[in-house]
Amino acid sequence: MVASFPAPHASLGGLDAALRDRGFAVLAPESVAALAGVAQADLDALSSSWNDLLPDEYLKDGGRYRKRRHSCFVAEDGTVRQVPHRMHWQSVDYNALHGGMQRWFEPIEPTVVAQPGWSKLLGGLAQVFSRRMPVPRWSIEAHQFRIDTADGLGRPTPEGAHRDGVDFVAVLLVARSGVKGGETRVFEANGPDGQRFTLTEPWSLLLLDDARVIHESTPIQPQDDFGYRDTLVLTYRAAGFQGDEET
Repeated sequence: MVASFPAPHASLGGLDAALRDRGFAVLAPESVAALAGVAQADLDALSSSWNDLLPDEYLKDGGRYRKRRHSCFVAEDGTVRQVPHRMHWQSVDYNALHGGMQRWFEPIEPTVVAQPGWSKLLGGLAQVFSRRMPVPRWSIEAHQFRIDTADGLGRPTPEGAHRDGVDFVAVLLVARSGVKGGETRVFEANGPDGQRFTLTEPWSLLLLDDARVIHESTPIQPQDDFGYRDTLVLTYRAAGFQGDEET
């Protein structure tokens, strides 16, 4: 028996207060669509692209359970634009397992980026984070993940509980099929408090103040023969992209 606790949804009107008071917030799908200023169908139109992700060749545990694509964007002056394809890099201070590596993943498909829901979602989140930290420009990394149970167990966060080394993180559940587990856990970075819950609704959203909280997702297991969990992870950093000083 795998326990499942409901997500503590905030209202869209209470989002800023939740981020300020707790360092994280969870939004239901209808609030995510309203935040982005799009119809739910515009978000749903992105979902099929998760079927075209490619294996992550950098997993140090030798697993075959993660597929992904990665692209980078800048939000500035009310617009979102894609930047030339670049590596994903984290220091070992934030990712002890895969930190210090120049990881080059295949980019997110142009047809996905061209969807109206894509730039509006990224731009809407930039507005939310700018209310907490007014800056002229956000460097955004977008990761499409599929974690599956091809190995019998899939690990959404093989590095364990962590921070990402950015200012804010958005984790959107895109799909969940044939799995149990995958519980989200958020902890105070400098305190004892934490909360655990499971995101189950497509396009539900977890927002994190990366300086204040640590997060992880527990492994997934198949309910029968095979299952998967799809997420879109967006990181927002005011000081430019991680790794720029390493190149």
